[in-house]
Amino acid sequence: MPGMITTLIFDLDDTLYDEIDFCRSGFRAVAQYVAALSDRHSADGVFDAIWTCFIAGGRGTIFNAALDRLGIPADPSLIDRLVRIYRTHIPALTLPEDSRSILDQLKDRYSLALLTDGCLPTQRLKVEALGIERYFRAIVYTEELGREHWKPSPLGFQRLLETLRVRPAESAYIADNETKDFIAPNRLGMTTVQVLRPNRLHREPAPSPDAVPKRTIDTIGSLARVLAEY
Repeated sequence: MPGMITTLIFDLDDTLYDEIDFCRSGFRAVAQYVAALSDRHSADGVFDAIWTCFIAGGRGTIFNAALDRLGIPADPSLIDRLVRIYRTHIPALTLPEDSRSILDQLKDRYSLALLTDGCLPTQRLKVEALGIERYFRAIVYTEELGREHWKPSPLGFQRLLETLRVRPAESAYIADNETKDFIAPNRLGMTTVQVLRPNRLHREPAPSPDAVPKRTIDTIGSLARVLAEY
């Protein structure tokens, strides 16, 4: 049993908001760009093609597949531009009310921090759009440490624990993705809590026993109740 928890470290995507909302926003930005290249396709038509390919899976080749559906040559330089637009657009995001409520509820009772993987400009833009930076005493964008230190690397967690001067047993990590999120904090001796947002993108099972979260909750609003047990 861990000691009294004083510090909460949150994941971002599919933990504090639905990542699919960012995908939708990015696809809209890309669709507007593609539609402006010619008068053959409307932005809505381009978006529908992208969304169809996204729902079908194959992340990493969505834009190629969508352009193919639209009869537009998938030139590598065009694909690079579309990826850049997707990653650097100003996202249309709103912090869900349950996340806002729990952050407001917990910010005076715990030290709050954020640790997130992903392209650095993209993650910064998400945090800004959601308006959540004010809640956190520290934020680690693991991209700043080097892509080799994305989760499941422990380095980001170790940096936060050092910055906040807290022991692993006094901290909890709240995240969503069983394939990578909980391995490092479990090994460090932190409490781990998985949030199962209904629209989450990653549903793959844990690849090993040390990837399994210690607790699972259906809504982030249940977090205070779980923490009260510690």
